[in-house]
Amino acid sequence: MRTILKTSVFVAGLILLSSPFICCDSNEIKKETIAIVDNNTIKNEIAVNVAARKPIVFITGFDKGNETFYSNARAYFQEKDIKIIDGQYSLEEIILWLNKNANKHPYGDIHIVNKSNPYKGMNLETIVRGDKITTETLKRSLKEGTLPSLKDVVNNNTKIVFHASGLVENATLLNTLKSALSAKSLPKVIASPYYTVFGGKFSNYYLAQPYYVFYPTANSPGKIDLSKEIARKYPEEKDINWYDALNNEEERYVGEPYTKQFSIPIKWEFGYHNTDDEMPIFTSQEEVMDWIEQNEELMVEMNAHNIPLEKYRWNWSTKNSTLIIRGRTSGLVVLKPLIKPYGDLEHIEPDTNNKRLYAMK
Repeated sequence: MRTILKTSVFVAGLILLSSPFICCDSNEIKKETIAIVDNNTIKNEIAVNVAARKPIVFITGFDKGNETFYSNARAYFQEKDIKIIDGQYSLEEIILWLNKNANKHPYGDIHIVNKSNPYKGMNLETIVRGDKITTETLKRSLKEGTLPSLKDVVNNNTKIVFHASGLVENATLLNTLKSALSAKSLPKVIASPYYTVFGGKFSNYYLAQPYYVFYPTANSPGKIDLSKEIARKYPEEKDINWYDALNNEEERYVGEPYTKQFSIPIKWEFGYHNTDDEMPIFTSQEEVMDWIEQNEELMVEMNAHNIPLEKYRWNWSTKNSTLIIRGRTSGLVVLKPLIKPYGDLEHIEPDTNNKRLYAMK
């Protein structure tokens, strides 16, 4: 008899930010020129002015506790006089809003701000009250037809820019997002491999290179050991004093590396009601990890995050015929702001047209 397995979603409190640079025009529309090629002869080209709408930005979440990710992003976009769209917390709602508010002009730059974790996926729902976006959940929505399609409201010059950590590292997810946002004319889908920081001490917006190290929550080996571990993990990075960076919580001068902390909790529930399988009895964390390693489905999930089992603190409990396993890892991410290699000490100004700073699908 097979065991019924119910797996809950990872939840990550990543105190990090991401968002690309926006160019704002004081006019209602901006002019773009595209070439229309005659099918019979490529010599006949006609220049046509196509009016594109001003940039808009979807703020797809809200801050909790002492978090300031969304409020800092909102302040940045307001300063740029970009129209802000609130209350759209799923890809379904974003697409429906774009379709509903369409006019004869195609959308120009569409920015989607979402706090995400590169070790799990986006903190954005597929459909209203649906699963959070991952490659698997988004593909399932597309296959089942539960996600609406973009109408003819974009063109090849439209940029859909995601301010979400970890998208570039997950090329499959980025490609799936492009499929979900396709229309008669394919827009450009853009994201940065770097973290975007809003509300910095020296810049309202800049990019930073991230470096990660993990330990079981409440069981830190100490900053000295962690600095040695992260140095081994990133041997090519010679400019960072890892111990100093791990003890620094903010950028005290332009370009100084600093550290943010986040956590990733896991909760699994295994039902043993109406099954002949025997519920395991654990006496140590090592036994829990051995049991997880023997479960192919769980290991597929764990391997997707590329965090070793021993980096989690494991707990277990039972309730009637249900086995509950919880794990939690604490992550430290060292952020190294990108600065200009010449001239005055300044952050590199983000530019979505710069292929060194942004990936385009």
